[in-house]
Amino acid sequence: MATTATSPSISFFSSSIFGSSSRQNPNFLSTFKPNSFLKPLKPLSVRSDLVAIPILSFTGEKVGETQLNLKSAPLDTARAVVHRGIITDLQNRRRGTASTLTRGEVRGGGKKPYPQKKTGRARRGSQRTPLRPGGGVVFGPKPRDWSIKINRKEKRLAISTAMSSAAVNTIVVEDFSDKFDKPKTKEFISAMKRWGIDPKEKSMFLMTEVPDNVRLSSRNIGTLKMLTPRTLNLFDILNSDKLVLTQETVDYLNRMYAVEAIGEEADDEEEYEDGDEVGQCGLFAATGTCNSAHYLGPIQF
Repeated sequence: MATTATSPSISFFSSSIFGSSSRQNPNFLSTFKPNSFLKPLKPLSVRSDLVAIPILSFTGEKVGETQLNLKSAPLDTARAVVHRGIITDLQNRRRGTASTLTRGEVRGGGKKPYPQKKTGRARRGSQRTPLRPGGGVVFGPKPRDWSIKINRKEKRLAISTAMSSAAVNTIVVEDFSDKFDKPKTKEFISAMKRWGIDPKEKSMFLMTEVPDNVRLSSRNIGTLKMLTPRTLNLFDILNSDKLVLTQETVDYLNRMYAVEAIGEEADDEEEYEDGDEVGQCGLFAATGTCNSAHYLGPIQF
């Protein structure tokens, strides 16, 4: 293969290191380093995004501003980190209970249906062949564990990166836990409209504690997700058009997902991010007794 003089790539035929210069210098192989042409790897780093978010009262008026300071992955790796986090969440939700029977497991088929010869028909040894109705299944699914593991710090980085990217669609409201004397969905929808949230759009509310009246008032809204720090997950963050926080949850996010919190151990509220989720939502979920806090329900594939 001919190469031009302006080609920046290294050719094994035209390069001087494989030419006559190597014969003239007998110590070439001792001084040549195989990785000399590779660029040194950049250390993994995170960045901090400081975003100012307005604070709205229960009536919809702006009463101040707060700052959301979360760590984020670098721009060239943020997409990959979030993708790995969401794939892990979705795959760990699979129960893996789909099962079929092979021709050796289907009942019957021990007797030869008809003689081998002198019938004019194709030879057949069993009625449970995959070619017949009621027979076995070739290469069908069997119960398996679909769960995969993700590092705790990597998952926390994916959640904080997603929250930082959704800051433009995030609002902070004052604590409205005591505003509902009784469950009333109509009043909750009116409050959402005062905050500039369309009830037809997907919205996620993140509160440290959800009172019963607030939970009962919002449960009939199909586009709304009411979460706590223990049930916070990456899928609902990416699947929402609007994010609604309270001042307590902002303080919690700044404390748990700040750059300074990278090397700290997670609190009890973050136990769902541990590697034990593989055992809780993998094959154990097939029994229907998975009690993991972030488990969003089974997916049959």
